Amino acid sequence: MTLTFDQKNVSAFKKIVLAVFALVCFTGYSQPKKTNPKFKVIAFYTGKNDQAHISFVHEANKWFPKMAEEHHFEYDSTSNWDNLNAKFLAKYQVVLFLDTRPETPSQREAFQQYMEKGGAWMGFHFSAFALNHSTYPQNWDWYHNTFLGSGEYGSNTWRPTSAVLRVENQHPVTKNLPKTFSSAPNEWYRWGNDLRKNPDIKILLAIDESSFPLGTGPKQSEIWHSGYYPVVWTNKNYKMIYVNMGHNDIDYENKTNKTLSYTFENKTESEFILNGLFWLAKSKK
Repeated sequence: MTLTFDQKNVSAFKKIVLAVFALVCFTGYSQPKKTNPKFKVIAFYTGKNDQAHISFVHEANKWFPKMAEEHHFEYDSTSNWDNLNAKFLAKYQVVLFLDTRPETPSQREAFQQYMEKGGAWMGFHFSAFALNHSTYPQNWDWYHNTFLGSGEYGSNTWRPTSAVLRVENQHPVTKNLPKTFSSAPNEWYRWGNDLRKNPDIKILLAIDESSFPLGTGPKQSEIWHSGYYPVVWTNKNYKMIYVNMGHNDIDYENKTNKTLSYTFENKTESEFILNGLFWLAKSKK
């Protein structure tokens, strides 16, 4: 069949639309550039490990651009971890890890140098995960022991549930928070290292005792009845904040993979994260 000129244009236009759609899906979100943004944020993600983490990545890549519009900063995201290099990072004041961590030696070296030269970072949930004999072994000592201080992953609660979080230390990020507040549902992590014994670590939020028992199982080890569990902290030697939140509840039981809870729908928690972002960027809302 011979296409008319208009049909050819329509066909070409469809190809362009599909190409743009594929580019957005596989390379991340890029916000329209502002003339004078307060600061620039780049978020790295993988988006392939666990439907709950994928759900959070999608949510973050909608929420942060909205906050960027409201508060006049720029937000970009990418799934290309090779962008973790000095030239690329020089354009941004804050780096986010939405789910995983860098894996290659060059990516890791670039990130360490970025942080040691005064860069800022916020990591969520799975970005701190490390477990030997898993896909993400503890094979990066600077990151897990020196920078994060947490060491190896120890265990987690299940299923994702809300917890009462308690402010542990006064800090610019926590000064306007209530002493305790209820979080969005989350899978909570326990760590190999006791962060209270690390003089470089300042714990900002921990799980309050009123949360116990925390988790519903079915395994008894997935239900916490006591203990001390930090969930947000900073390292005094770096501009960084680790946030254990970032695991949405998912309908695994019925195999629909439908998202049942959203992290950023919790107003207090979201305000805290936004405050943390502005503190890292040394900017005012």
